[in-house]
Amino acid sequence: MEVTGQLKLKGDIQKVSEKFQKRDFVLSTDLSTPYPQHVSFQITQDKCSLIDQFNEGDELKVQFNLRGREWNGPQGIKFFNTLEAWKIEKVSGSQSSAPAQNNNSGMSESTSAPVFNSSISDADDLPF
Repeated sequence: MEVTGQLKLKGDIQKVSEKFQKRDFVLSTDLSTPYPQHVSFQITQDKCSLIDQFNEGDELKVQFNLRGREWNGPQGIKFFNTLEAWKIEKVSGSQSSAPAQNNNSGMSESTSAPVFNSSISDADDLPF
């Protein structure tokens, strides 16, 4: 999967164990709509340094995998999702997310868009 947005926040590297480390970052999408989305991604292991070269406010294209897991705890079974980034690129244009939203007529463009993007033409004004 792939998404384009503006880098809002870079977290610190968290050493979970001797053999595992992770780092979170937040990408803001749909900035031209009344309800922008702030989406949290995770990078792990040797990929934790991928985000170092970018600054908050940079327009980025992130390729990621959707991961889900089940946890059986004292209160019962819970499910967790993680967006695990594996490639991060800086977008060359400063406003490249706006043309992508206006160019939804092509079938290949709409199939690569993530599910959490909202349409500008939504009739209701609820954010969910």
